[in-house]
Amino acid sequence: MDLFLLTSKRLKLMGEWKEYILKDFAEINPTERLPKGSIAKKIAMETLQPFTKKISSYSVEEYKGGMKFRNGDTIMARITPSLENGKTSYVDILDINEIGFGSTEYIVFRERKGISDKNFIYYLTTSPIVRATAIKSMTGSSGRQRVQTDVVKEHKIIAPKLDEQKSIANILSRLDDKIDLLHRQNKILEQMAETLFRKQFIEGAKDNWEKGNILDYASHLKVSVHPKKSPKINYYHYSIPSFDKGKNPIREFGIDIQSNKYGVPTNCILFSKLNPHKDKRVWLLQNEVREHSICSTEFQIVKPNKDIFLYFIYGWLSYYQNYKDIASGVGGTSSSHQRIDPNTIFEYHCPVVDEVYIEEYANQVEPIFNKQVNNQDQIRTLENLRDTLLPKLMSGEIKISLDD
Repeated sequence: MDLFLLTSKRLKLMGEWKEYILKDFAEINPTERLPKGSIAKKIAMETLQPFTKKISSYSVEEYKGGMKFRNGDTIMARITPSLENGKTSYVDILDINEIGFGSTEYIVFRERKGISDKNFIYYLTTSPIVRATAIKSMTGSSGRQRVQTDVVKEHKIIAPKLDEQKSIANILSRLDDKIDLLHRQNKILEQMAETLFRKQFIEGAKDNWEKGNILDYASHLKVSVHPKKSPKINYYHYSIPSFDKGKNPIREFGIDIQSNKYGVPTNCILFSKLNPHKDKRVWLLQNEVREHSICSTEFQIVKPNKDIFLYFIYGWLSYYQNYKDIASGVGGTSSSHQRIDPNTIFEYHCPVVDEVYIEEYANQVEPIFNKQVNNQDQIRTLENLRDTLLPKLMSGEIKISLDD
């Protein structure tokens, strides 16, 4: 007997939870009217961040087609690899009675009045209870597989009464709200550091600074690591997906890592060689790298010749125009897998600045970046707690008081 039936039987005996067909618990792809040619808010697939409730941004565009939704709806990607990567979010960026739209590759979930709670539905769809069924139902050619929406609609779930749904969602929402606050703080801290860098080294550039390049401050570093030779070691894996999922290194045993990696030292910068023109991927690692840390070979490790150069190099490489120039050097036959030569990074122009200015800047921004590291540690702790509680609360394994 599977876990659903065991849990369902136990909760039915307790008389507290009820079995539903998902389409009877939530409206799935509800009908909305939005005339073509209307100007409306659009939430693109790339806007959704993995396993993140909040939607970070949107555009205002002419409606030509796509899924439509309102505030309080949950939008879940139905195409690979977006679904597997955790692209499911809660819509709250619209005004009252406003209709937004997005990709045709969304499934939209909406509460049923008196039966389900909108926040509970969000957590239900992000839990294995729904995600596993959706992923298992995928069909289609490799790389373009899609969820069979009818399979999801007919999926059996168990859920508590409305007041308990709200209590469960409230616990998880408090964790997500704190995570979102810390992410927003880190964005503000990043902007503060960028402002200081621009004022001192772009707007405040000195005429007597000589022309140089990144090699004046940093060197190539490429120490190969073969994780499978140490299968029982638990590595901190700085992968490109882990960067995209909030700059959280993944913990993986050597036996589970599919290819060779680079060893990651303390106080360095990871610059993505893969598709840098599509996303800004520059990862500052400072005093947080632990033993057995590795990174994807799609990252170029930039190791400062002196620790005081770390923040200056990061500021120069991540400065918008500089990053854009470096990323424009991509090449390759596949549009989805274009790369830059590492020399493009190291030979990129950079002024030869007196160390006194670099050290002054480092002293100014070090507390800012240290605060970011502390916030990131809190985010990881809160995410781990949320991810541990989520399946247990959504299945009824952990019971709560309605006063929670």
